[in-house]
Amino acid sequence: MTTTVLVCLDSPHEFWRFGQRHAERLRAVFPGVAFLAVQERDAQRHLAAADVYFGWSFHADWIRSAPRLRWVATPSAGVDHFPVDELRAAGIGLTRGYGYHARPVTEHALGLLLGFSRGLFLSQRLQGRAPWWKDQIAEVFFDLHGQTLTIVGCGEIGTHLATAARHLGMHVIGVRRNPPRDCSAGTGIEWIPAARAHEALARSRVVVDLLPATDETRRFFDAPTFGACQPGTVFLNLGRASTVDHDALLAALDSGHIGAAALDVPPVKPPPPDDPLRRHPRVVLTPKSAVFSHRYMDEAVDFFHDNLQLHLADRPLNGIVIPLPDGDRHV
Repeated sequence: MTTTVLVCLDSPHEFWRFGQRHAERLRAVFPGVAFLAVQERDAQRHLAAADVYFGWSFHADWIRSAPRLRWVATPSAGVDHFPVDELRAAGIGLTRGYGYHARPVTEHALGLLLGFSRGLFLSQRLQGRAPWWKDQIAEVFFDLHGQTLTIVGCGEIGTHLATAARHLGMHVIGVRRNPPRDCSAGTGIEWIPAARAHEALARSRVVVDLLPATDETRRFFDAPTFGACQPGTVFLNLGRASTVDHDALLAALDSGHIGAAALDVPPVKPPPPDDPLRRHPRVVLTPKSAVFSHRYMDEAVDFFHDNLQLHLADRPLNGIVIPLPDGDRHV
């Protein structure tokens, strides 16, 4: 029986859209596989014939429409918006993408770090209303060289960011639940377990949140955690909004204990016009754009291409969230 892959990767942004050239490339490499690209509103009615689903999202009520489905793949790094428990109960595997998010997120983080440390954001705000603002910048700028950067949730993306930060002369602490056994690991990162995160925060001029959204990480950054940061800390959240208590963050900003913050993932998208985060003079909001890259879909399709080859050869996949049932990796 022919393996059928249902692709649901539409987007208003070209770099996040599965296009004709991606379909042609996959069909050339996998002549025995049928590829069908549809928009999300049409996905459910095509699932009956699908063995593999490749898409941005998947709804729990679609499972009953997909009797042949064995594998759901997403190019997203996180799967908190997928019905993981329902897919597992139905015996359907789930994989996420990785490897191609690190470069754009690192570039985004560096842009924010330089914007704060060099006073660029403040300069932009003052240029229209102050005759000359050199003294104000002199009061707030800081050197990145010699400072400590802590990355909370330091996985593949964090390791890439750490390399770039070290090139700027920063010391990097990586916080994760289970640090590598070899704590040097050739990365130059000082590893600290999540249970001792407050020790790292107290030493850090900059803190980057890359935590995934889980029950365990919900509001990880709360009032005590912000209180553990050194005064004037710059806080960047490039992970998930649920990992931050935003009332606690605003209180820490208003008190001056947190010197500045940048959020790529505000708690409400889009944030309402009267949201205090929008108007705070030391907050920069970006519209979930840290992973913007003109190479995104090309690299996501490359990742799926490699996984599909593994799937058809009955070999374990990369990015496994839910393993495929043994002996049932392809039709």
